[in-house]
Amino acid sequence: MNIPRHVGIAFLLLILPACALTDEHADTLSSGAPQISYSQVKAEPESYNGQPVTFGGKVLAARRLKEGTRIEILQLPLTSSLQPTRELSKSEGRFVALQKEFLDPATVPPGTFLTVTGEMAGTIVLPLDETEYTYPLIHITNLRVWTEDDEEAPRIRRPISPGPYWGPYWSPYWPYYWW
Repeated sequence: MNIPRHVGIAFLLLILPACALTDEHADTLSSGAPQISYSQVKAEPESYNGQPVTFGGKVLAARRLKEGTRIEILQLPLTSSLQPTRELSKSEGRFVALQKEFLDPATVPPGTFLTVTGEMAGTIVLPLDETEYTYPLIHITNLRVWTEDDEEAPRIRRPISPGPYWGPYWSPYWPYYWW
């Protein structure tokens, strides 16, 4: 069977990108163990010590301490791409993430949305307004900061210089419509 060369090339151009796709978050969820939810950790934080978790949310404060950088985060649900939603009313509480290696607090200012993967390390009690609040504590192994650009849906862009397939009618024969 003879397949025309241009059909074979088109087939390869369609198939090869699909082969190269990988899930950038597969390493964080590849253990096969069921993902631990924030509500489970909030209810019994000590029972999950040493277990891997992935939470996301909005940074409320970040502070550099002797033991590392402490980030106070308002927990928010994660999308399928592990990006926190922007719906603050869906929050189930707060948690603290501790980065032992140097992390400048200026790189995660209040209002930054991020996803934290790490190991549960019990709880920490800190003041919250006029009360004491018990925060689940995570030792960070991976930190992903989300920018506003990450929210935008992908767009189809027309090329800078028009080629044979980019005409006013999006047809391969567009130059012939003008004659």
